Amino acid sequence: MHIQIINFNLKDVSRQDYEGSCSEIAQAFADLPGLRSKHWLADEKNNTYGGVYIWESKDAMQSYLQSDLYSQVANNPVFENVSSRDFEILDGPSRITRGLD
Repeated sequence: MHIQIINFNLKDVSRQDYEGSCSEIAQAFADLPGLRSKHWLADEKNNTYGGVYIWESKDAMQSYLQSDLYSQVANNPVFENVSSRDFEILDGPSRITRGLD
């Protein structure tokens, strides 16, 4: 498995409007090949939003990064300071702490 964390700041859009949009597009993310889950993030106080993506593999994440859906996120005019970081999972300790199936 592989973890990806995307963060950004909202520009000229309220959290409520952002959440409504997220609900409308959530199925597009649910349909991504190789995506086990996406956890939607919100830190309204610091205007930081984003998601934690749990991928079956780094290849699945790379496919997403090449997709139109990712392009829409990265180039959305209401998102500023978009960042994407990826992480390997340490299998041994993650298995102990129920991080792996």
